[in-house]
Amino acid sequence: MAKITKDMSFIQAIQSHPKAAEILSKYDMGCIGCMGAAGETIEQGAIAHGVDVNELIKELNALFKKK
Repeated sequence: MAKITKDMSFIQAIQSHPKAAEILSKYDMGCIGCMGAAGETIEQGAIAHGVDVNELIKELNALFKKK
């Protein structure tokens, strides 16, 4: 099972699971299309958007448990 961590960039998270972009959009994190998506970590983006990074990571990793 793959795992998304708060140290990953947005691009890495999206590449690890195709539905990761949907979760990020749900949290109003439009970072997926911005210039920082390749270098900014999920944690940095979460802090900038006032999102609980632990909850976000938990939800992203739940994608790998769904069939």
